[in-house]
Amino acid sequence: MSQIRLLLVEDNASLRAAMKSGLEATGRVVVIAETDTGEEGVSLAVADPPDVLLMDVQLAGPLNGVQAAVAIRREIARLPVVFYSIQDDERFYRDFLASGILTHYAYVRKSNYLLPHMVVPLLRDAIAGRSFIDPEIEQRVQEVRLKDEDAPLDLLEPNEREVARLLAQGMTNEQIASRLGFRDRRAVSRTNGQIYSAWGLDNSTEDEKTARARAALIFNTGRMIIWDDDGTPRVRDARGEWVPLF
Repeated sequence: MSQIRLLLVEDNASLRAAMKSGLEATGRVVVIAETDTGEEGVSLAVADPPDVLLMDVQLAGPLNGVQAAVAIRREIARLPVVFYSIQDDERFYRDFLASGILTHYAYVRKSNYLLPHMVVPLLRDAIAGRSFIDPEIEQRVQEVRLKDEDAPLDLLEPNEREVARLLAQGMTNEQIASRLGFRDRRAVSRTNGQIYSAWGLDNSTEDEKTARARAALIFNTGRMIIWDDDGTPRVRDARGEWVPLF
């Protein structure tokens, strides 16, 4: 069985050396390159693509591990990657959710899967196209997803929040444009479209007036709302189930 050609990205030099030594001691892995930053990880991967990446999520430099993997996969589609982390930081979970990484990966707690004989099967599974999320991380990822879905303003950029606030007060596009100093009222229409898209209101077959009214209700309640085909508004309860708003 051929050895796995691995790119190791870990910002702790002592741990990186220990992981390299331990993995190579299994006889199944050869570390072809190593670095402590996501930026250099991108360069190394593109210059000499490995079979798989083994990457800490928290790294030195601007890019974290998930962001680095996304940049690498732009150049090398679905390059297998195994993420590990000891950090319980919602920023990383949001980046992972936004990354769109669906296959050829694992995401595990460093404390649960640090030993070489536990890492090697994850590497092989990722190379084979299989995916795995540590149950602890899966739970936290879903908690963050539900939290964000129930915080509609967090899905908007600052200028979109201002437009949504005035829209919820019943202002017309012309009035919003005047209040915010827009020279072109069409900018308000475009911003409305971004708000509707962020809140899932652009999928409705209803007219713009309906989307506008629903956006105002979402803003004023501060909760994400979906509507059934019969018009029933629903919000998520503590169990994550969608129940009638009223």
